[in-house]
Amino acid sequence: MRIAIFLLLTAGFLFSCSKDNFNAVPQITFKSISPNFWRSDNLASDQGPVITFRLTDAEGDIGLPADVDTNSYIFVKNITIAPFKMDSFRFPDLSSVARKNMDVDIDVMIRDLLASSNQPNRPYTDTLFFEIFVRDFARNKSNVITTEPLYYLSP
Repeated sequence: MRIAIFLLLTAGFLFSCSKDNFNAVPQITFKSISPNFWRSDNLASDQGPVITFRLTDAEGDIGLPADVDTNSYIFVKNITIAPFKMDSFRFPDLSSVARKNMDVDIDVMIRDLLASSNQPNRPYTDTLFFEIFVRDFARNKSNVITTEPLYYLSP
């Protein structure tokens, strides 16, 4: 009888300690920025640095196809060079991802947030950092993350 009670209490303790990784409020974690070095003369190209972050959300109310008007966006702010430009990006089409307990990696190309430096001495390298957060359809704001540095050369 004591063993049964002990096992029951142990099982109850283990189940009560399990943590749910999914919240109604989206959660994001930084994964990478690639490449982490960029030249200002590359701004005319169709390429650019890509920030990758992990997104988890219990409802999965994020990122419908582009033809649907939503209030779900990725917000990225350059926190290094004034005027600290912030832009919002539409989510990619996430309709193929499971809607409930969403856990996905998101890529955002940030070329449009890179501005030429006003430094008179050339060549000049800026070390840029970005803040990122997301909003879901219910207007829940995620946590704010800061990227690793992006080294930006103005030749």
